[in-house]
Amino acid sequence: MPDTVSLEIGGRTLVFETGELAKQANGSALVRYGDQNVVLAAVTASDKAREGIDFFPLTCDFEEKMYAAGKIPGGYIKREGRPSEHGVLSARQIDRPIRPLFPDGFRNDVQIITTVLSIDSELDADVLAVCAAGAALAVSDIPFEKTVAAVRVGRDEAKNYIVNPTLPQYETGGMDIVVAGTADAVMMVEGGGHEISEDDFLGAVAFAHDAIKQIVASIDELAKKTGKAKRSFPLLGHDPALKAWVEKTFKKDVAAAMRVTEKGERNGAFAKLTRAEAIARCGKKDDDVRTKLEDPNNKDFEKVIKAMEEEELRVMVVDDKIRPDGRKPDEIRPIWSKVHYVPRVHGSGVFTRGQTQVFSAATLGSISDEQRLDGIMAIPNKRYMHYYNFPPYSTGETKPMRAPGRREIGHGHLAERALVPVLPAVDEFPYTLRVISEVLESNGSSSMASVCGSTLALMDAGVPITKHVAGVAMGLVLSGKKHAILTDIQGLEDSLGEMDFKVAGTVDGITAIQMDIKVAGITIDIMREAMTEAKKSRLFIIDKLKETIAAPRTELSQFAPRMIVLTINPDKIKDVIGPGGKIINKIIADTGVKIDIENDGRVFIASPDGEGADKAKKMVEALTKDVEVGQTYMGTVTRLMNFGAFVAVLPGKEGLVHISQLAPQRVEKVEDVVKIGDEIMVKVVEIDSQGRINLSRKAVLGGGTESDDDYASRPSRGNGEFRPAGARSGGPPRRRRE
Repeated sequence: MPDTVSLEIGGRTLVFETGELAKQANGSALVRYGDQNVVLAAVTASDKAREGIDFFPLTCDFEEKMYAAGKIPGGYIKREGRPSEHGVLSARQIDRPIRPLFPDGFRNDVQIITTVLSIDSELDADVLAVCAAGAALAVSDIPFEKTVAAVRVGRDEAKNYIVNPTLPQYETGGMDIVVAGTADAVMMVEGGGHEISEDDFLGAVAFAHDAIKQIVASIDELAKKTGKAKRSFPLLGHDPALKAWVEKTFKKDVAAAMRVTEKGERNGAFAKLTRAEAIARCGKKDDDVRTKLEDPNNKDFEKVIKAMEEEELRVMVVDDKIRPDGRKPDEIRPIWSKVHYVPRVHGSGVFTRGQTQVFSAATLGSISDEQRLDGIMAIPNKRYMHYYNFPPYSTGETKPMRAPGRREIGHGHLAERALVPVLPAVDEFPYTLRVISEVLESNGSSSMASVCGSTLALMDAGVPITKHVAGVAMGLVLSGKKHAILTDIQGLEDSLGEMDFKVAGTVDGITAIQMDIKVAGITIDIMREAMTEAKKSRLFIIDKLKETIAAPRTELSQFAPRMIVLTINPDKIKDVIGPGGKIINKIIADTGVKIDIENDGRVFIASPDGEGADKAKKMVEALTKDVEVGQTYMGTVTRLMNFGAFVAVLPGKEGLVHISQLAPQRVEKVEDVVKIGDEIMVKVVEIDSQGRINLSRKAVLGGGTESDDDYASRPSRGNGEFRPAGARSGGPPRRRRE
């Protein structure tokens, strides 16, 4: 039997188990939540430290198995392949709060694998995976400083905070925020909302942290009951003698380089602080230091230099109130932007803030272009997609071009989330939207620059977004008990600082937020200070965007498809599609349009030009329009009988013009008046109880029927064939109409 602990969170029972599954891993834990959700986490660490590296080799994976939702993967390949976008984002949410809590200098490979074994498709398992990983680390022998857990916060219809809401509750509450932390502090925040206020956001974080404390206490109880003793692992620190020599020798050089305001020149100054330069500065009494510097496997020199850079940044920013590029703590870099930068795309914008520059391009497509998601979650198809690309030239580097990595996927998702709340409803603007942000220059805050650039591109494309959306990245530098909040951080401040806090939104509230830290947590008070400055900066940037384009263009690009939406009776969908798609394919072939039909009867017609769309619309309306008594139609003669002519008045709608109703005068033979293929104007005089349509050409020509009232009220004969007034009783038997 496994060892277990349980508690109530968000109206469901949360259970942690260990000791029964994955026992060869250093630690494992199974999380059960509610009736259907089960996530397994297993953590392992290598026995030896990886020497010669200056980073912690942690790998986090979130495995989505389709069996967890009782599904088989769609398409030809029935085995799960590379992680979905949701899987990548969930893995990042595990990594970000956990990574800062490992001991400094720990260089053993650590792998955390979380696997979703069972899921309620309306409840996201990403936060359960963070909790499972935290529990697995807590019961393992891997050195880990504090227990981590996470929850999602939403709101109910009354705007009260709720823990771990379902997917439908995201929409009703207008909030979806994931918070991870320890018992003492918040480690990570990720999420967004429909223009939520700073106070509402901070309230959600505080509410989440209260729940996190409860979960952490339960995990700690489990670890105390069944956890392993922590093993001794080598911590690769700095050689004290070498550290003291480097600090003494390069102190002035580091200080001078940090105060160079231009990025390229500053990087050049830092690039001169090399191992070779250090060896050249060794004196006769520094033989021991020289030996260590000449060892290629000894990376202490680089580590000490980086630590000196971090310390110098703290002194400059916190004590001297000077930033590396000369700005004040709350100052934003110079901004310029343009729209319609290239002619052929449907909408484009360039946003530049200091040495960070993003080109965004918007493309409009039909509803069928939306992204169809095949995963374990009941996530609807994506009508808006945002992709972020980060080529190596943006930082002046040369690297192989690869498929988008986790960072690119994460930044694209953040920018996408920022814009979704201001997009028009599909009924108002029936297009699929795709925005690509190309980072052309990068010196910090490129994801927030892509939010700004995408706002410009969408407005340039004529997408009627409700408001401008802008984003800014805030930073934090700690020095003892003192700290400094930095606005619009650049790359150096992101790399050497303690926080990267991205906030995006409109003039009325926050739409997307992401916070990562490199210390053991921050307080709500620091977050409040950062958000106050972020709001001021956001409003300033929005004013700059409005100077570039004040509102969405009223007309679409000449290259954008034209879209028409009409609603038909769902029972008529089959009439538009036809047997085997014959009718709809003919409409497409004749007009050159794309047609998408929803089950609720909405028909979306996309065409490169308005003429084709209008023509297709008329064809669909004709197929679905009902024949009305008293209306006049131009019809085509389809069949001739001795008692009259059958005339198609609408596609699939055929009625009978009795011989007595073909002309004002008496008609002896039907062929004397009409022939097959003739187009004649007819009036609908009756639709009988069996749905059969009776027409009159005579009424249109001015002769009227023999008695319109009598004609419309005559009963059918016993054989089901209608007999108009004045029809002779003799003659051949009449055929029953189909």
